[in-house]
Amino acid sequence: MQKHISILIPRGHTSLVNVVGSHQIFNQVNSFLKDQGKSPAFKVELVGIDKMATQTNGLFSVNPHKHIDEITETDLIIIPAIHDDPEVAFSNNREFIPWLQTQYERGAEIASFCIAAFFLASSGLLDGKQCSTHWIHAADFRKMFPKVDLVDDKIMTEDDRIYTSGGAYSYLNLLLYLVEKYVGREMAVLTSKTFMIDIDKASQSPFIMFRGQKDHEDVVVKKVQEFIEKNFNDKISVDQLSGKFALSRRSLERRFKKATTNTITEYIQRVKVEAAKRSLETSRDNVSEVMYGVGYSDEKSFRNTFRKITGISPLQYRNKYNRDRISV
Repeated sequence: MQKHISILIPRGHTSLVNVVGSHQIFNQVNSFLKDQGKSPAFKVELVGIDKMATQTNGLFSVNPHKHIDEITETDLIIIPAIHDDPEVAFSNNREFIPWLQTQYERGAEIASFCIAAFFLASSGLLDGKQCSTHWIHAADFRKMFPKVDLVDDKIMTEDDRIYTSGGAYSYLNLLLYLVEKYVGREMAVLTSKTFMIDIDKASQSPFIMFRGQKDHEDVVVKKVQEFIEKNFNDKISVDQLSGKFALSRRSLERRFKKATTNTITEYIQRVKVEAAKRSLETSRDNVSEVMYGVGYSDEKSFRNTFRKITGISPLQYRNKYNRDRISV
């Protein structure tokens, strides 16, 4: 049975890449099936709340096939990334919300790409569910939507008929996942090879750049963060920090966790690993030299921590991002 796919065309600055890419891939699958003498799997339509939506500061315009009122039943709704401020995006597109809620109640699945998770979360449909978004916006998302289980290391999530993808072009991995779910592995592999998309990618951890979490008002915690960042290549303990900043260990740990969402130990690890990543990207040092340079003396501990945070080993990371790609 053919699945009806509704690609939303929001008002505001929308990712046309998400729109065009989704339309192209699902229709290409239909072409593959036609070549095999089979019926098309998808009917793909652009759906909006306006007859024409101007995009990217007026450079482009998109004409939806149908208004949301004309779509009484659909199988999959795709929400492309909306690059406006989340409150502006919601205000401009609030007319979508009751339609989304109704379609979901009727059994439709919903997929949001990148920062479209903000808009979807505003509907309440993500409450209590896992969700991914662009790692850059993870801290803001957690503050705005504490009821949503954000897993910012994942390329994509699936939870109770709702799918989300991580940052930018990771939406392609979610599209492949949906193709496999609806049409099968063989078609997903064919689509992967045709569009040269790396199939089965599950984590955006290798792409995350840790920038600290200083969007808070706790002055003491900010000083602790700055101390860690300036002295990451030394051995730093929580007791040392509590003594230096005249706070009990328990009080410091509580305040630090509240302000940054990380424990002190996690923060130290992330700062060290971020420094190691930069070294692996730009230097000719081998993994052991990088390890010592960021203050680790136990190779197993360093490798385990690095893999936990990035999803890959230090050597794999260097081979991925260092131009020289020298081996140890």
